Amino acid sequence: MFETLQPPPPDKILALSAAYRADPRTKKLDLGVGVYKDEAGDTVILRAVKEAERRLLASQTTKTYLSPAGDEGFNRAMAELALGADAPHDRLAVVQTVGGSGAVRLLSDLIAKAERGATVWFSDLTWPNHPAILKQAGLAFRTYPYFDPAARDVDWEAMRAALEGAGPGDVVLLHGCCHNPTGANLTPDHWRALTELSLKNGFTPFIDMAYQGFGDGLEADAAGLRLMAADVPEMLIAVSCSKNFALYRDRVGCAIALAATPEAAALTKENMKTLARVTYSMPPDHGAAVVRTILGDPALKADWIAELEAMRLRMLGLRRDLAEALRARTNSDAYDFIERHRGMFSLLGTAPDKVEALRDAHGVYLVGDSRANIAGLNRDTIATLVDALAAVEG
Repeated sequence: MFETLQPPPPDKILALSAAYRADPRTKKLDLGVGVYKDEAGDTVILRAVKEAERRLLASQTTKTYLSPAGDEGFNRAMAELALGADAPHDRLAVVQTVGGSGAVRLLSDLIAKAERGATVWFSDLTWPNHPAILKQAGLAFRTYPYFDPAARDVDWEAMRAALEGAGPGDVVLLHGCCHNPTGANLTPDHWRALTELSLKNGFTPFIDMAYQGFGDGLEADAAGLRLMAADVPEMLIAVSCSKNFALYRDRVGCAIALAATPEAAALTKENMKTLARVTYSMPPDHGAAVVRTILGDPALKADWIAELEAMRLRMLGLRRDLAEALRARTNSDAYDFIERHRGMFSLLGTAPDKVEALRDAHGVYLVGDSRANIAGLNRDTIATLVDALAAVEG
């Protein structure tokens, strides 16, 4: 049987991480893997998470199964985190998933089940797992222009013109904030125009919210999503707790479907539970219970928000310091966009052969398209990156 298998295409980010680990040099810099690191280069467990885990260890009395929908307290808390205190819970179908990736996959399966022949549109630069998941779910997909490499910003007019072609039955996948890999975000005016276009053309928005709190703040990062959810009859939302709760390995996420009516929401949730059941049966409990505990306790939630805000401000500081250092070194404003962008990632605009030179000659690891994890830097390694870029760019 197995002799019929073909080698799968390599995952470029995972392959880059493996190459970094195998590199024997002591002076090397990993800006490929998408994890937040502190000034010491560590990905720490948040204080609020540690305290929630302590409470759970003392209070939990069973490890029996959850339902395929997962922890309902977690589900409600996550819906409110994404959609606000006025979230229309009676129109929401929410299930806990195995990370944000699991949410994207479950919602992709839901699209395939609900809308035969649907086309999913996604930005022509996106998280590499988006097209892979859509393909595995058997969905047709197309891309729309998103990023203007010359302006280092959203190519709004091209994006809007392309999405005029998305019609009823189609799904448009958008990054809720902190676009991966570009770091260039949609403005409130863009979100309003996309909402109007969805209502006019009849396509369903699908929002991947992986970085809430990493851009302009918890509330600001969700503003576009909430603006759209207030008007469209249906919407799909994938939410991840990997970054903002630093629960990477605990795989905590949720899939949210906004339906036109409470009856449609109830039917949708039953179908989502069935899809979860045949995919992984039941989601894991621990990480979701941690998040529920944090969001349900005012003091713990306040401490989490404070830590998250410190992470966000540190990333903004790194962006500013890197842009200033590159401006001083190159005597140009070519890298000023780094300070303007938001989230963990920015595309540096370095050519593929020079990305290879950064790795081979200087031990600086970027994804091949020049995506750099800004959150992987610190005060010392900014100079390392600037020196390496100056060397390869000549």
